[in-house]
Amino acid sequence: MAIPTVIQYVLSRLQEIGITDIFGVPGDYSFPINDAISEHPQIKWIGCCNELNATYAADGYARIRGAAAVCTTYGVGELSAINGIAGAYAEHLPVFHLVGTPNMLTQSNRALMHHTLGNGEYGMFQRMTDPVVCARAVMTPQNAVFETERLIAEAFYHRRPVYMAFPGDYANMPVSGSLQPLAERHSDPKNLEEAISRILNALENAGTACFLPGILVARTSQQAQMTALIDASGLPFATMFMAKSVIDEQHPNYIGMYDGKLMNEEVRAFVESCDLVLEVGTLLTDFNSGAFTAKLDPSKIISIGHHHVQIGEKIFFAVEIGDVISGLAVRVSKKSSNRMQLSSGVAEVNPASADDPISADFLYQQWERFLAPDDILIAETGTASMGLGFARMPAGATFHNQTLWGSIGWATPAAFGASIAAPGQRVVLVTGDGSHQMTAQEIGQFFRHGIRPVIFVLNNSGYLIERLLCNDPDIEYNDIADWQYAELPHALGCRDWFTTRVTTCGELSGALAVAAKNNSASYIEVVTDAYAASPLALQLHNTFRNLYRS
Repeated sequence: MAIPTVIQYVLSRLQEIGITDIFGVPGDYSFPINDAISEHPQIKWIGCCNELNATYAADGYARIRGAAAVCTTYGVGELSAINGIAGAYAEHLPVFHLVGTPNMLTQSNRALMHHTLGNGEYGMFQRMTDPVVCARAVMTPQNAVFETERLIAEAFYHRRPVYMAFPGDYANMPVSGSLQPLAERHSDPKNLEEAISRILNALENAGTACFLPGILVARTSQQAQMTALIDASGLPFATMFMAKSVIDEQHPNYIGMYDGKLMNEEVRAFVESCDLVLEVGTLLTDFNSGAFTAKLDPSKIISIGHHHVQIGEKIFFAVEIGDVISGLAVRVSKKSSNRMQLSSGVAEVNPASADDPISADFLYQQWERFLAPDDILIAETGTASMGLGFARMPAGATFHNQTLWGSIGWATPAAFGASIAAPGQRVVLVTGDGSHQMTAQEIGQFFRHGIRPVIFVLNNSGYLIERLLCNDPDIEYNDIADWQYAELPHALGCRDWFTTRVTTCGELSGALAVAAKNNSASYIEVVTDAYAASPLALQLHNTFRNLYRS
């Protein structure tokens, strides 16, 4: 068997962990990587319009597959990608950033090459990535095997990006050294047993209890185990915004979204009145906690984290979330609890006539009804995701939003990446006009790869969430160019798509009916008033403005 080159070895390991597509933009320094990807029999090169979009696409891919990879060239490429890598870091997504760099002779001579700052410093851009990756390495023939295994281990342990630099002359050299097996990390047995025993004891002594499963349940692929724990315990569960649909929202124990005092008062009252709340992989961010209006008594919380468990002031380290969930599921006793029943989904609104303009209430109600089982819904940061965050998802359907990092423009490329990751599922993208203008180029990639998404562009004449948060809603920086959105797919090379622009309730209903039965892609521009906002967005109008000014 021929000895693999450095890049061939890395690609073989990425393919073995489930990455069969690599996003990116080519460049001369990255040609050895680009060539190797293109020549790999089981990995496909997925070219994007720019490096930022490529990282957003990798973000979307990783949400579905569990990991992703993106390839950029040195300097200009990797710096264009860094915002997307930061988003993957914040949102706990393992993304492997493969960077082609000048060869080592050039670097050692401090030659003044293109894509540098002209100062002979070649390690600068790697250091810029340090805050947004959990590990990095310069790949050489001598360290390629060891560093690849280390970086895979780090990426999956932390569920965060890693950085891999490939000097041009090293990338195609054969690796040296024998294969080192990927080390698995296990819980400390003593700490695990004590943590589980204490949790079971707390459950036994609690009159009422509930779960708050968080985003790390999904990032660590523990959805099935968490569902088994919920079934075995009989306990109800709610989710926060970032963890929406982590557990199937059609599960009979699901009571709804917990968003502090902003929404769902019945859910808030129930969760905060429980004798015990088990947070499982939950992150108490501003959006997750309803702008910090969630009031959970620390003495009534058990927090099962990624690698630790906290019970009161006692913290058990070296305890893995999956081991805790699985251990509880086989030992927990069925508990009778005052489970609450809620009406599901968006509240009914007054009937609208066909000629009425599209209101926010009517729009979000219709979008909720449009969703189908097993859909992948990608909702852009801002008012679109806020309106859909409280829609009850059909069985098997998942909701994805960049809740913590919140980089507008993320959703369109992320939907593309999710589509590549799950070719057999329908992807529904809902994005705002302002966000769409940042990354709309990737629409052409859907057609190029034979993908048939359903895309909704909410045209409300600018940045609505900014209008709601700033002092002067009509100030000029909230305005954007008036695009003819429904014409974009054709201009970007998409043929035989269903495209339309709707301005009335009747037109929207008709377009949804066509899209539901359409075998091709659908692209629907939805025009509303500039201030047509969902209830949560309106709540944030006051809450966040006060928070930002405190």
